[in-house]
Amino acid sequence: MATLQSDAATDQALVAKERLAVAAGAALLVAGLILVIAVLPAEYGVDPLGIGRKLGLTAMSDVQKGLEAFQATKTATAGGAPTVAPQPRTYQNETVAFKLAPGGTIDYKYRLDKGEALLYSWKATGPVNYELHAEPDGAPQGYAESFEKKNAMDAASGTLTAPFSGIHGWYWENPGGTEVTVTLSAAGFYNMSHEFRKDQPPTTKMFR
Repeated sequence: MATLQSDAATDQALVAKERLAVAAGAALLVAGLILVIAVLPAEYGVDPLGIGRKLGLTAMSDVQKGLEAFQATKTATAGGAPTVAPQPRTYQNETVAFKLAPGGTIDYKYRLDKGEALLYSWKATGPVNYELHAEPDGAPQGYAESFEKKNAMDAASGTLTAPFSGIHGWYWENPGGTEVTVTLSAAGFYNMSHEFRKDQPPTTKMFR
């Protein structure tokens, strides 16, 4: 009789363990599904089944990534120049035209301090060779640093930020057989310009 009771108790214990194991397995399965369907898409943007995006759960991750990218951009640019840069001089702008005979050349440069910006746009009535370059203050005669050099161009526009104090500008050459007119429009906080032509004395123009 005692043996039968013992066997019954053992069977009940085994059934209880099996039920507990099934319940634990079911709980793990549910937890795994929640992890894959909800947690991974929402927190990490990982959506292997595609259900999270359909439910809109990946939006949280997308927003977080966007914020992180924005903060990274702010950090990367934090050491740059300030948004407002007061200037001691009056803002200047001018439009000038130069006639170049066949084979003719001209240099035209503005005096800029380090960090000052020059906005420019020029166009020519025919193809010209040009170089955008600068001569630092105190440099040996004939020394220049080139920023851009191209041939057979009829227009260019851009912004130049002076890497050092000195004169910054262009050299144009007319390689063709007919006269070409180059028209330059420039704006910035320059206070003078210099014009150099072959076999002619240089000229300087002051700006108030």
